[in-house]
Amino acid sequence: MTTAIQPLYDIKINSLQGNPIDLQQFQGKKILFVNVASKCGFTSQYRDLQNLQDTYKDTLIIIGVPCNQFGKQEPGDASEIQEFCEINYGITFLITEKIEVKGENQHPLYAWLTQKSNNGKQNSTVKWNFQKYLIDENGEFLNYYYSITSPTSSRLLKYLK
Repeated sequence: MTTAIQPLYDIKINSLQGNPIDLQQFQGKKILFVNVASKCGFTSQYRDLQNLQDTYKDTLIIIGVPCNQFGKQEPGDASEIQEFCEINYGITFLITEKIEVKGENQHPLYAWLTQKSNNGKQNSTVKWNFQKYLIDENGEFLNYYYSITSPTSSRLLKYLK
């Protein structure tokens, strides 16, 4: 078992409101990172993500990460994204600032999630909106799931039960 080169908890990212998020505060819980978009065919997964957060709130943190790199399906600014999430899906889980999840301006969080040299486990490529990355209670990479995998899939839930 290989461990991450850089601890996940050291990565800096801001909330949708621009406040720094201390990932260290989530140590002891699993984290599910999901790159989200409001105008995507998978946007209805917001509902299942919120249900997952409500069901596993004691052991799981869901963090939505807005991204406009796939079909320009997250064109909104911070207030538009927040309003969309609250009004349409009643989202209460954490949403970060809008970032790039691939390419030369890839945010350090996604460099960690997608590169074995950083996460110590495996490489991956973010293919589309609503790709999911699951991290264990100690900040170790567990698995990732493409957009077509529902947040309520047994492939993901087996780690939460």
